[in-house]
Amino acid sequence: MTRELLAALAKGPLVCDGAMGTMLLASGVEARCPEEINLISPETVRNVHAAYLAAGADIIETNSFGGSRIKMSKAGLVDLTLEANLAAARIAREAAGKLALVAGSIGPTGELLEPLGGLSREDAASIFREQAEALAEGGVDLFIVETMYDLTEALAALEGIACTGLPALCTMSFDSHLRTMMGVSPIKAADELLAGGAVAVGANCSVGPEEMLKAIGDMHRAHPQAWLVAQPNAGIPVLNGAKAVYSVTPEQMAGFVPLFLELGVRVIGSCCGSTPEHTRAIVRAVRGG
Repeated sequence: MTRELLAALAKGPLVCDGAMGTMLLASGVEARCPEEINLISPETVRNVHAAYLAAGADIIETNSFGGSRIKMSKAGLVDLTLEANLAAARIAREAAGKLALVAGSIGPTGELLEPLGGLSREDAASIFREQAEALAEGGVDLFIVETMYDLTEALAALEGIACTGLPALCTMSFDSHLRTMMGVSPIKAADELLAGGAVAVGANCSVGPEEMLKAIGDMHRAHPQAWLVAQPNAGIPVLNGAKAVYSVTPEQMAGFVPLFLELGVRVIGSCCGSTPEHTRAIVRAVRGG
């Protein structure tokens, strides 16, 4: 699949889907964590995938962002870790068929790695390997390691994924000051993640498209030949009571697409607060429709 993905990226940009959590929250299904929905209401997850596919997405992500053993344990579901990840991949694979690529979504464990915390890089890599193997068994084509703040953890994820032989994209979350929560800069992230084996690197979450352009621009200037990934939020959320409200409309999101593509972005999508309408607008901007 590495060869096929590289060939697809060489032809032009691919559109990834948008927020899964936003859509699942809107569905009203109650669960201890989003990954449990793969088991208790698979049709709900399948419907989200179908909506993004109908919007024209080239890549859909599995509902497994928090599917590591550590996060599943915190939800009281550690014994269902493998089953939930396997189901996530199978649901997405069934929905996508041959219409789109399926990316196994892998997010951070939520734990601090040594020396700041108690999780070793070796243990983190083992935890990510377990998740990656289940997603690969379920039929994913590639992986997206995303919303990472700690460079060591991101590299551990890439190490864990390597055993599957499938390609991996990796994105980190930068604030408006161009640093992750752990102080990593876009250039440092690109340097290390590309050296760590990522096929493409970039940014996701935390900020909207305008702010994310700055991080992507830094990566592009440092690695002008690299393929980059951009998945901004639909703006920076503002709380309206207990609800997070995102202000960037699909049309506004699409307006930034040409700017991202000029900076070497080859996988473009959206993150928190986005919907299939954002994906549809991005697709039109990418394809000129």
